Amino acid sequence: MEKINEMRIDFTAKSENEAFARIAMGAFLLPLNPTMEEMEDIRTAVSEAVTNAIVHGYRGAEGMVRLAAEIHENRSVWLEIVDCGVGIADIAKARELLYTSCPEMERSGMGFTVMETFMDSMEVTSAPGQGTTVTLTKQIGTSAC
Repeated sequence: MEKINEMRIDFTAKSENEAFARIAMGAFLLPLNPTMEEMEDIRTAVSEAVTNAIVHGYRGAEGMVRLAAEIHENRSVWLEIVDCGVGIADIAKARELLYTSCPEMERSGMGFTVMETFMDSMEVTSAPGQGTTVTLTKQIGTSAC
């Protein structure tokens, strides 16, 4: 499917940049005229992915997060959130409901579940010491009226 628009933003892995990522994603989606539900679904999934990168990927260390997005001619949105943090040793375990790698921080363990719920697809690739990439897709304009 042909790309009609794309963006890429790199930002410091700081918690205040989670809101920046949500706002940037919302602005990028505006030309598609998404419903409020579609907009919030994508913004929430981006927020969760960015928060995971900051909290779990870097665990307080310095680093960068990349948010890349594409809009395709069929009104599908492709997103990629990348960190170069600690990585995930067991992706299947990390995707389990309520699992958290940081229980001392009182994390809910709902990040991947939220992303899967709000998006059409989610793929996670990671390896210890090599960071994590979360790829998300969503079709815009398929919601019932």
